Amino acid sequence: MMDHEKVNILLVDDQPAKLLAYEVILKQLGENLVVASSGREALEYLLKNEVAIVLVDVCMPELDGFELAAMIREHPRFRKTAIIFISAIQVSDLDRLRGYEMGAVDYVPVPVVPEVLRAKIKVFAELYRKTRQLERLNAELEDRVRARTAELEESHRRLLESEQRRSLAIAAGKMGSWDWDWVNGDWMWDEGQYQIFGLDPENFVVTSSNVQALLHPDDISELRKAQAQFTKGVKSYEAEFRIVRPDGEVRWCVGTAAVTLDNAGRVVRVSGVTVDITERKHAEERQNLLAREVDHRAKNALALAQSIVRLTRGDNVKSYVQSVEGRINALARVHTVLSLSSWQGAEIRRLVDEEFAPYAVGNQIALTGPEVQLRPATAQTLALALHELVTNSAKYGALSTQSGRLSVSWQDKDGVLCLVWQEQGGPPVRKPTSQGFGTRSVLASVESQLGGQADFDWRSEGLLCRLSVPLSPEAAMSGRSTVREPSVERAGS
Repeated sequence: MMDHEKVNILLVDDQPAKLLAYEVILKQLGENLVVASSGREALEYLLKNEVAIVLVDVCMPELDGFELAAMIREHPRFRKTAIIFISAIQVSDLDRLRGYEMGAVDYVPVPVVPEVLRAKIKVFAELYRKTRQLERLNAELEDRVRARTAELEESHRRLLESEQRRSLAIAAGKMGSWDWDWVNGDWMWDEGQYQIFGLDPENFVVTSSNVQALLHPDDISELRKAQAQFTKGVKSYEAEFRIVRPDGEVRWCVGTAAVTLDNAGRVVRVSGVTVDITERKHAEERQNLLAREVDHRAKNALALAQSIVRLTRGDNVKSYVQSVEGRINALARVHTVLSLSSWQGAEIRRLVDEEFAPYAVGNQIALTGPEVQLRPATAQTLALALHELVTNSAKYGALSTQSGRLSVSWQDKDGVLCLVWQEQGGPPVRKPTSQGFGTRSVLASVESQLGGQADFDWRSEGLLCRLSVPLSPEAAMSGRSTVREPSVERAGS
């Protein structure tokens, strides 16, 4: 699958208007959009076609989204297919968790934000393409190794029949042949063997001790094992091993050896071939790393969502749902920012702009600070903390009135992000008598998760909050060793 090839995205909803809306939103991605008006219609398409992503409404007649996801996951071919639930606002929080257990990789709340939906679909489409490319690369490498092994086996047969030295394979430094006189210890390498080991034939003397010195220390036992097998009557041996080139580069090889016997049945010569399989090994490692990374990110997102659902409180169902949605949307926004950098990190200005976008009206908000790069974990946690502060301000603080003003500034002080949140001009502030979820969330995320510090000063003219967040693991460890008690009394929002 080439980069420009389209992937199939299956849109499942029993309402034609919603299907049309999803098609309009996703059309600019240039992928192949397929619509299904029911779960059964979606299953029929899946059984006949390859699908990268299934975007499915939770609430549908006959076969709902949860049941459809379970049936998809039961089929071996679709166990890794990305499933995204939509219209999650219509289900309970327990149903959200149930959806993740059924194999959903994400939720898209209603109303749908086109940019967010496109970003999510784009990430999983690219992941599907890259995964297929890796699978194709692995298959090609396996075919090449099998083809070369078959050639070597045929060459071994001819070598044993004719007892003549010959090169078994030379292919651009990827294959080489060798011959070892078991009686007097003499060696013969062809050009391919020297290329694999990164050696100059003019400057290297092939001896048993010199060859052993080129093997990875952890794989020398394979050489000894092969010698022991030959003395016991085994006529051929194959093993994977690592070599260390003179420049320090480690390469993976597979070696096949066969013995030549004299009339008395004694070993007189060992001949073999070496194949460089480093690229195949690297491809396998990249695929495994990709699988672990996807699993890690999915578990992290699920853990954060579970914490939000478990810890959020509300006076009624409506306020509870709004609080949960707001916090999950904040998490979705920072995930979008991180995805743009392939999860390498996030710039704080982009993070702050995303969080304040709904409140950027007039000149109420002033943002100042240099460009500071945040690690993914720091960006996620800080985004949730900023969400709690801005939500509190919009409800009770400076952003709740047109006369209110909010100033947010930050700077990097020796590897520690120092952020100052200052409100004024809003309703008179009184120090809360107990800590609400917002304050507890900020304290827990900044102090417990990031090893930083959060100070709240509930001044009558407006809240003053100072956050200190380490920007690196080393700074976090240093901060934990010098933690001090804040000078102001903490209270909840």
